[in-house]
Amino acid sequence: IRRQIAAIDILYERGMYFFDYGNAFLLTAKDAGAPIGDSDDNHLIRFKYPSYVQDIMGDIFSLGFGPFRWVCASGLASDLKETDKIAGDIIKEQMSSKDIPANVLKQYYNNLKWIEEAEDAKLVVGSQARILYSDQMGRIKIGLAFNQAVRTGRLKGPVILSRDHHDVSGTDSPFRETANIDDGSAFCADMSVQNVIGDSFRGATWVALHNGGGTGFGQAINGGFGMFLDGSTKADENIQQMLYWDVINGVSR
Repeated sequence: IRRQIAAIDILYERGMYFFDYGNAFLLTAKDAGAPIGDSDDNHLIRFKYPSYVQDIMGDIFSLGFGPFRWVCASGLASDLKETDKIAGDIIKEQMSSKDIPANVLKQYYNNLKWIEEAEDAKLVVGSQARILYSDQMGRIKIGLAFNQAVRTGRLKGPVILSRDHHDVSGTDSPFRETANIDDGSAFCADMSVQNVIGDSFRGATWVALHNGGGTGFGQAINGGFGMFLDGSTKADENIQQMLYWDVINGVSR
């Protein structure tokens, strides 16, 4: 590890761009005794190189964008294709709104490009599932549209909503998801725990609290959920209450 840091230092001096991808590499380097310039003033979570959350993803999470996911319970590729179209239409609707900040509009453009080309990438292995970076209102609108499609028969089976734990408010991890929080609370597990408990009584079908995602056991607390959309009006209520909380909890922090 020390040799790797030494090599990175040389390449960085020659103009290479470097950031920790979120696997606690810099923390491991610190533990190995490498000179990475940690600072007591920032509670030892900022080193001479940034993590990718400090450098890139933190600002995107702060806008409410994160890896929203869904699975088509029918197992039909045709259902997944239909959900791609539904999600794309919702993004276009969001983009048509007035006074959208430029940094938000850029996210919409990128996400629309992804969802329109996702099928061509042929990434599905097993479950007919998709991931899409979406913000709070996008997730709610997409969820409601999916539920409506189940209700009317446009989709042949139910849809299960979820997300990655690497999301706006799904994880407390001082060397990854909460690495850009400098008030000292990056080491607290309050956000993920509050998030998963709040999801549980706002309509999630199931919730899970687990440990170590991305950075290793003891370095992170992760919260997750699943929401079953059966086309019912109750599912509509759950979507609006739970998905709102699931995102805004992290945006607020």
